[in-house]
This record gives sequence, C-alpha cells and structure tokens, in this order.
Amino acid sequence: MAQSKASTWQVIKAVLGAFVGVQSEQQRQLDFQTKSIVPYIVVGIIAALLFVATLLLTVTLVLA
Repeated sequence: MAQSKASTWQVIKAVLGAFVGVQSEQQRQLDFQTKSIVPYIVVGIIAALLFVATLLLTVTLVLA
C-alpha cells in the first residue's frame, strides 16, 4: 500500500533520523512507501545547509 504523500513532519523525522543514524524499521518502511523522494531531498539539503551554517557560526564565535 503506497502512500501518495508523506506529511511534512514525517519527512522531517525521517531526514533527522538519517542524519543521526537512528531510525526504526517501521519508520524506514513508511519512508519507502511514499511515491516521491523530492520532499526528502529538499528537506535533506536544507538540513545539511543548516548544519554547515551552525558549524561555521560556532567556529567563528569560538575563534573571535
């Protein structure tokens, strides 16, 4: 049974779980049942950019 669209919260949880490396089998199965990977890619890119920006800000503040 394929879902037509994952909710925004489901996508955020999946991406953050992937970043940390912890995700339940049930959640992984739900992720792979969605029809489109575009929301996961978009949220993943945004999360990666936020992570890099946070690191840069932290380093800048520590070295200042």
